[in-house]
Formats: sequence, structure tokens, C-alpha cells
Amino acid sequence: MLSETLSEGLENYRIGPKIRTLRTGRGLGLAQLGDHTGLSAGMLSKIERGQVFPTLPTLLRIAMVFGVGLEYFFAEGAITPVIEVLRAKDRLRLPDQPQGDPTYFFESLDFPVSDSKLCAYLAEFPAAAPGSEPHSHAGAEVLYVISGQLELTIHGAVQLLDQGDSIYFDPSFEHTYRGVGDLPCTAIVVTTPKLAE
Repeated sequence: MLSETLSEGLENYRIGPKIRTLRTGRGLGLAQLGDHTGLSAGMLSKIERGQVFPTLPTLLRIAMVFGVGLEYFFAEGAITPVIEVLRAKDRLRLPDQPQGDPTYFFESLDFPVSDSKLCAYLAEFPAAAPGSEPHSHAGAEVLYVISGQLELTIHGAVQLLDQGDSIYFDPSFEHTYRGVGDLPCTAIVVTTPKLAE
């Protein structure tokens, strides 16, 4: 077990977040990285979250997968803030479902960020479209209506939101969205992943 002094010293290098940035930047899941390194997904998760510090041979195996040297993890220099600007012209507008008539369209507002703590979307719900399919996910969700009206059904309870209204809810319960009224509804949707226990 490491002393408190050693643990604090290693935390300053942010080895776990650097590994996570490399992994997500390559589009690899924990299990896929485990296949390349011989480490379990559980162990890699603990390393990325800073619960365990890898040995040098383990860190070297991880570094080799990404084609970086050990110095990548120990480079000196000030920790710089994560700043990503996504211009309106560069956003991709996608339907909620690839086939059939979409129930809403969304644009990711933060997709360039590899280690994002949340997911933010600009969503448009056409007035005449049917409601979205019931779905659920871990974490938390906040929705803010920019224009129009939105009907949000959460676990059977219907909430009607007007321009300027916002709502926070637990998205682990099934929920659906539906634009109502004569005009499309535009909203900002922010979700967070499940928090580590």
C-alpha cells in the first residue's frame, strides 16, 4: 500500500485521466484495452479513476498500445484547462433513429471533448411528430425549453413544458419526449453518466 505522500505525488500526474483520454480518443472500451494489455476491465477502470496506480511495466504495456512513451504520463508542465469550441457550422444534425420518421433531431454540443463529465445536446422536436420511444439511462438529466412546447412523460407522469421552463429528473425511469403545439420545440438537453459509487 502506498503512503499518503506517494499517493498525493502520483495523483498530481493524473495518470488515470491521461489513460482514459487516450482510450476514448481511440474509441476503445475498457474490455478492448484489456484485450491488448492483458489487464481486466475492472483493473483498468480502477486505474483510470485513480483508485489504483499502475506499476511501471503495466504502464509501459498501456503506453505501447497507444504508441506513446512513459514520458507522456510524467511530462512536467502546468495542467491546462479543457477548452473546446464547437462552431455551429461544424455540428452534425442527427435523427433520433436512423430508419423511419424521426421523433426528434439532436446536435451534440460537446462531442470534441474526450473526457467530458456530461453530454449536452441541442434538440428539436417537430410539432407533428409522434412521441419518442420510451427509453431510460443512468445518471441525471436536465432539459431547458428554448422555444415551443414539449410534453415529457416520465414513468407515466406527464409534464408540459413551455418556453423558458426547465426540468431535472432521474432518467433511469422510462421517459418520452413529444413536441406539442403548432411550432417545433427546441431545447437544450444535458445528461450525466452514472456517478461512480
